[in-house]
Amino acid sequence: MKKPILLVLLAIAVVSVWRWKGASTSSDAPKQLVTDRLWIDHVPRGERDTVQVFVALSDEAIGVFQATSAWRGGFEAFRFEAHGGELRVVYPQTGDREAVRVKARRCEERAMDYCLELDGASRGVKRYYSQDGWEIDGVHDLGALAARVDALRAKLAAAR
Repeated sequence: MKKPILLVLLAIAVVSVWRWKGASTSSDAPKQLVTDRLWIDHVPRGERDTVQVFVALSDEAIGVFQATSAWRGGFEAFRFEAHGGELRVVYPQTGDREAVRVKARRCEERAMDYCLELDGASRGVKRYYSQDGWEIDGVHDLGALAARVDALRAKLAAAR
């Protein structure tokens, strides 16, 4: 495969979300493990394997649910307010609203460091995984983000 699948996934998710830059933010959105981190449902097994991606950026109070492979994908962006263990989500395209209960914890499953469970979301899947170093906070250019993803891809390949 010529391009790392994770790089493609992360770049698509981040670019999609950052297009909403300037959207209203929630001043009470707390920093927590759920936000400012890349979450996936599984490591892609090939370039046509569809992976579910979840990202929520606290600074912008926006996020994205995405289903993508290296060749095809779709996403739906959302705005949110964080209240304890809940995200109050609004999908601007449809006007749909929902309260999504979130529970993130450190775990050692599927060669990942963190597990995320979403309850009440009509988009995406119920369980996602992340690793140390998959934080998005503080990275403001795609070049730096791409370098992080390359390092993480190498770490994943070594873990297999």
